[in-house]
Amino acid sequence: MIGILGVAALALGACSSGSGDQAKGGRGGAKGPPEVGFVVVQPSSVPIVTELAGRTAAYQSSEVRPQVTGLIRRRFFTEGALVRKGQPLYQIDPSLYRASSNEARANLASAAANAEATRVKAERYKPLADMQAVAKQDYTDAAAQARQAAATVAQTKAALDTARINLRFTTVPAPITGRIGRSLFTEGALVTASQANPLTTIQRLDPIYVDIQQASADLLRLRRALASGGAAAASADVRLKLEDGSDYGMVGTVEFSEVMVDAATGTVTLRARFPNPQGLLLPGMFVRASFAQSIDTNAFLIPQQAVTRDPKGNATVFVVVPDGKGGSKAVSKQVTTTRTLGANWVVTAGLAAGDKVIVQGVGKVKADATIRPVAAGTPQTIKAPSSDTPKS
Repeated sequence: MIGILGVAALALGACSSGSGDQAKGGRGGAKGPPEVGFVVVQPSSVPIVTELAGRTAAYQSSEVRPQVTGLIRRRFFTEGALVRKGQPLYQIDPSLYRASSNEARANLASAAANAEATRVKAERYKPLADMQAVAKQDYTDAAAQARQAAATVAQTKAALDTARINLRFTTVPAPITGRIGRSLFTEGALVTASQANPLTTIQRLDPIYVDIQQASADLLRLRRALASGGAAAASADVRLKLEDGSDYGMVGTVEFSEVMVDAATGTVTLRARFPNPQGLLLPGMFVRASFAQSIDTNAFLIPQQAVTRDPKGNATVFVVVPDGKGGSKAVSKQVTTTRTLGANWVVTAGLAAGDKVIVQGVGKVKADATIRPVAAGTPQTIKAPSSDTPKS
């Protein structure tokens, strides 16, 4: 009985061992090179986005100054309000200037009367001088007096114009349309035509300027890239990030770039113009401006998951190449990644047109290992277990 049990045990052990080996062999036979997804890369035009610091500046700014001397009698505006060009702002006491205008008008009338008398006298002397009834010198003197009287009329007319202009200057108008600031002088204050301080300041804030500072070395590199053909000029659309980190909702455009470098900072000023209908941007605010100065025509866009880092921190990608045996293998390539653009890395060196870059299954790939490449996004085929696989 014991012998029978021993034989049965040996037979059962052999059967179990054979089934395990067969199952192991079946799994081993089903396992092959890892399947990876690749994309064929081609150079594309990628905007080179620059982010620089800048400050806002008023589109127009005018310091309102008096052009005559006198006491301020009235102020016609509300501080901080929107004023229109030509709108009266201050009234300076016009009494003296009105009197000067009246005096100049009277002087003009007197000069005109004198000019008329001398002209008539000269006209009367002329035929008498021709007949030698009066001395020719008398006629010459009369004609000279007539011309002198006419010149006096012109002088007094100019004096009247000046007096009228000064009288008009007693009403101080707004030189531009914009937002007016606080008044630095009150009613009753004495102002002069040569004073240093303005009465107030008006600023036009819609549109508004943003002055951007760019290092002259960066601008020089950009111009060389444009000259060599490695980059193309881009449209000068600018976007802003405000002091609190939020984005300004409207897009601006670059107006011009200065033709000189600031010796103190080594920067060149670029000026952009932005619409500001709600008055959100105020002069002197610090902002960050992002804009594309050029377009890199030979860059590659690679999905971020395709790029890995070696121990030295260098960016690398795996590229599909033939293994010489009718199959494919993965080769690691070091690339230069300058920045991200959306979900992609911008690669400027290390790749060639037509390279097959692995973007799916990167974690399963080892350098120079055999792989089974398929186009990225291809559904994976999962084989059903074969019918001869022994069941446990």
